Amino acid sequence: MSFFRKLVRANYVKSPDQNSSEKLEKEGGINLDQASYIKYAKRPGLTGKHLRQHSTCWAKLILLAGFLLLAGCAGESVSDTEPALTSSRIAPSGHQKTLGPFTLEVPSGWIEQTPNSRMRKAQFRLPRAKGDNDDGELTVFYFGKGQGGSTDANISRWIGQVSQPDGSSSRDKATIRTGKVSDFRMTQVDVSGTLKASSMPGLRQQSERPSYRLLGAVLESPHGPWFFKLIGPEKTIARWSESFRQFIESAK
Repeated sequence: MSFFRKLVRANYVKSPDQNSSEKLEKEGGINLDQASYIKYAKRPGLTGKHLRQHSTCWAKLILLAGFLLLAGCAGESVSDTEPALTSSRIAPSGHQKTLGPFTLEVPSGWIEQTPNSRMRKAQFRLPRAKGDNDDGELTVFYFGKGQGGSTDANISRWIGQVSQPDGSSSRDKATIRTGKVSDFRMTQVDVSGTLKASSMPGLRQQSERPSYRLLGAVLESPHGPWFFKLIGPEKTIARWSESFRQFIESAK
């Protein structure tokens, strides 16, 4: 006998002697509709007290069943800290990507992925160089007009994500250049070192990664700045650094 059947049997209210719907209404204070009247009037000895006990029993069963169902689902759910599964495709030669007000030329060999975070507007994987353990990853962010912080604040934040093995200042090692691309103000940063450990909401925590390189760019539009951040092992980023520059400067 199943657990639920035993529970129902243990709590089932057995009716004593004959009774009527009038007694049910009097003792239980319950007004029955026609269907309920026909159903319950024929059951001997059923009182309002019995009906209340019977209803309470079934309410408990429903709540218990819901609890067990949720518990089972919780055991199968994916942790919020796990990154979402992404689909990807290799960008064909001459492929264009529209991001807000920009249209950019995606370099051949880049692999476009479905962003695995709501904050990301685009995401690309850049295949690793021989001997490296990781691919490069380019992420694109846009938060809205007046949102996301200033260009200088984000450049400083990116530099702060990289430390130097000898303890020197990453700011002194970073290369920053500014200019214009199709009348949009552009700022780029290039810094190498140890990428610090990070933990972003919704993504897997990353330990620090030595011998990494970060290339970043900010394109400022009338509707707010767009942020482009490429990270990866130094050899892999060296392989793709020129195509990253061309990608940014192709914006129009």
